[in-house]
Amino acid sequence: MSLSCWRLFSICLLSLFASAAWAAEKPNVLIITVDDMSADSMGAFGCGIAGLTPNMDRLAAEGIRFRHAHVQVGNCMPSRNVMWSGRYPHNNGVEGFYQVKDITYPVLCDLMQDAGYLTGIRHKVSHSTPYSPYRWDINFDTGSDGSKPHTKDAASYGTSTREGIQAAQQAEKPFCLVINIADPHKPFYAEGQRGQTIPDPHVPSRVITPDEVPIPGFLFDDPVVRKELAHYYSSVRRADDAVGEILRALDQSGQAKNTLVLFLSDHGMPLPFAKTQLYHHSTHTPLVVRWPGVVEAGAVDEKHMVSAVDFLPTLLDATGIEHPAGLNGRSFFPLLKGGEQEERDFVIKEYNENAGGSRDPMRAVQTKQYLYLFNPWSNGERVMATATSGTSTYRRFAELAKSDPFSLRDA
Repeated sequence: MSLSCWRLFSICLLSLFASAAWAAEKPNVLIITVDDMSADSMGAFGCGIAGLTPNMDRLAAEGIRFRHAHVQVGNCMPSRNVMWSGRYPHNNGVEGFYQVKDITYPVLCDLMQDAGYLTGIRHKVSHSTPYSPYRWDINFDTGSDGSKPHTKDAASYGTSTREGIQAAQQAEKPFCLVINIADPHKPFYAEGQRGQTIPDPHVPSRVITPDEVPIPGFLFDDPVVRKELAHYYSSVRRADDAVGEILRALDQSGQAKNTLVLFLSDHGMPLPFAKTQLYHHSTHTPLVVRWPGVVEAGAVDEKHMVSAVDFLPTLLDATGIEHPAGLNGRSFFPLLKGGEQEERDFVIKEYNENAGGSRDPMRAVQTKQYLYLFNPWSNGERVMATATSGTSTYRRFAELAKSDPFSLRDA
């Protein structure tokens, strides 16, 4: 081999090792979200059905749980855009269900790509990114073989995770994957549009019956409500099955020890007085962070309040990426290491509109004990365009109210 060829070979070899070493130093990021799940539907956050969420609970036992974490918004697209922009809806422009033209700020995938990460996303792509076409390296809504995995197929989320990790290894990059599980968003497991039970090929590992379900304090005990909640909690179990598939793929890759896992729900259950609202149970999210060697396993933060607008700056600090200008959120990175942070005793929440464009603006201040909620749309006559009016529970409310307007006074 000539001297010049040997030098070229040496440079390439050193570059290869440097790239691999750099990737190893950077923590991988795996973000797992569930869709429309209340915090207390998860065992580690007080679910009344024993053993409903074993995989989520395992994750919580291996990381830190935040007892007082909230998202900003009680519906999907505005909520998710807060998370990955680090900006409130009135600042990021995504107040409803639409994309933003001529965006002037970077979001999660932009910042991670620019820092050398391979980025990938599964499901909720348009709801997680304010602009189109999307800059994510890989969109797992189309499989590597060209197929379209079903959003309610739990095993497919493990396949997407596995493909993303393999792609990052081939590219010799750390990965940032956002895996958005479709459950327990409607349609619930085996529930038809009018509440009837229908065949469903995507069977969870445990099916919940009406007599098992806990009744949330904002609903009421009724056979129709119990039946819908049984479909909901069965869907929660199917979401947990998907979490298990994702974690299994990560474990099998050998990358778990160098991966920060962020787990949460985008907002509360899709039933009346939860979704498209700003009540406590609308925004309370079961936030868990697992990061071996950094986060103490089994830790519980019951002191500080954190929120979705803080997620992006926290991830940037964890990965050593400089913050862009204009972020509204504040990093809670010190809390991951067992530290303290002052002035974390309230969360600002905001709602503007749901799909369809009906403006029903709300603002709220949430503390650990109290909630101040302002509804400027309310004039005693206007009916809010809630996303839950098509549910069996809502229809049951309306049916009972016709004959006895006081029948729901204990709900």
